[in-house]
Amino acid sequence: MADLPRSSSVSKSQWNGLKIAAILIAAVLALPILVVLINVLIADGEVWRHLYQTVLAEYISNSLLLMLGVGIGVLVIGIPCAWLTSMCDFPGRSFLSWALLLPMAMPAYIIAYTYTGVLDFAGPVQAFIRELTGWRYGEYWFFEIRSLGGAIVMLTLVLYPYVYLMSRAAFLEQSENTLEVSRTLGYSGRRMFFRLALPLARPAIVTGLTLALMETLADYGTVQYFSVNTFTTGILRTFYGFGDVSAASQLAGVLLMFVAMLILLERYSRHRIRYHSSGLKKASNRRMVLKGGMGSIACCFCLLPILVGFFIPVSVLAYWAMFKAENPGANFIQLAWNSFYLAAIASLIVVSLALVLSYAIRLNPTRSVTASVGIAGLGYALPGTIIAIGTIVPLAWLDHRLIDFVRHYTGDSVGLIFSGTLVALLFAYTVRFMAVSLGAVQNGLGKIKPSMDMAGRSLGMSPYKVLIGIHVPLLKGSVLTAMLIVFVDVLKELPATLVLRPFNFNTLAVRAFELASDERLVDAAPASLMIVLVGLIPVILLSRSIASHIGSSK
Repeated sequence: MADLPRSSSVSKSQWNGLKIAAILIAAVLALPILVVLINVLIADGEVWRHLYQTVLAEYISNSLLLMLGVGIGVLVIGIPCAWLTSMCDFPGRSFLSWALLLPMAMPAYIIAYTYTGVLDFAGPVQAFIRELTGWRYGEYWFFEIRSLGGAIVMLTLVLYPYVYLMSRAAFLEQSENTLEVSRTLGYSGRRMFFRLALPLARPAIVTGLTLALMETLADYGTVQYFSVNTFTTGILRTFYGFGDVSAASQLAGVLLMFVAMLILLERYSRHRIRYHSSGLKKASNRRMVLKGGMGSIACCFCLLPILVGFFIPVSVLAYWAMFKAENPGANFIQLAWNSFYLAAIASLIVVSLALVLSYAIRLNPTRSVTASVGIAGLGYALPGTIIAIGTIVPLAWLDHRLIDFVRHYTGDSVGLIFSGTLVALLFAYTVRFMAVSLGAVQNGLGKIKPSMDMAGRSLGMSPYKVLIGIHVPLLKGSVLTAMLIVFVDVLKELPATLVLRPFNFNTLAVRAFELASDERLVDAAPASLMIVLVGLIPVILLSRSIASHIGSSK
């Protein structure tokens, strides 16, 4: 975006103030990453040597196998479903095209608890097999849900929508004329998919795959519950077990290298690749009609991940919550209120800062401001465990300096002001989810004509008054969307909340995790179901947005 002309009635200090504010916000939000990297360099090597000799190889191998399994799984489900719903016509296509996004509302750790209760040895499925056959334990084989394979399946079921979403958008944008040329060359539908459509969609597919793999690396609840040792479980185990922040930071640094490699691979996959649309009719205007058996197979293939990834676990949770779980009573109301107001405050903070950053880059798209906004959005690529470790260290240092200062001059003790309160949690949430809000706000600002800024400044309005008086009302839809997505993401966040929550403070996510860890899966159902139902809201909004976009493009 070109730099907007500046009105002479607006002082230069106001422009510089906005630029400085953007740089300072980015610097503060980058602090957790910087702290982790510094601790990696200055850490004592004794605990690290112990980890290297005992568990590091297991962390690396399990993390790599988890990424490999989930990567294959999300590609096998996401790409065919995207192709079928965008390029083919078959019974149920309209419903399936948006319903395939529903598993996004299901946190991986919740679907893991649900299927453990159903498929474990004491669950109804194996109990029915034993009752039907008379077999006893050890006399038959059944899939072990609490395993690395089980974690791969659970994560695949909730993460394939990333690949589906990106792939479907890419397929829908492909020109009908391009595909028609392939038909004139004698390409069959299968050959056209593999030789033309799939290579054209590769950048979008790799982007979706990268997002899914970063979420896989960030997962804690699923792998912890299934006793699969990965970097996320190792970081928290080192932090709590050894009480060694430096060693935990060293593990976080290795995990950070994995994340950086994923980002670099995603960018390298788009290196020197340019695919331009012809501006002609989209391929979705002429779908291939699948009749009879082929149509039924396509419908069943797309319906299966929805059933397994959403409807079955939600039905099980609803049954447990209504008929089998203990009455949570007033404690549940307190947990819901804690989760609600914490998510609400976090979403207000994140969106407010995102407005400042987005407006700064709109008015002053210099390298320093652009880089600052990019740095501010790095947190979403990092697991909550890394952000939690990077948050607790500087805030604890600041608390101790304040305690020493107050004790020196007054003799009193003020206690922990930052690291022992919700301030730490809110800061970690802001770092973690800033990128989500930035995307929505920048997209909305991009649709506002620069003439609106010029008109406001010609009336003598400062940049801040233009933002509050003109842009915010026009951005109401984008701002509400950003707030809602951040709200739900905070509600589901587990590892950062586990590390940074104040003493005797719980949320729905933490309570569900605690109950599941105590094997009280049924009692965890009300909290889990509440998280899933709230998570449905942004998924429905996303589905409606995609549907309206597709409808307007036809």
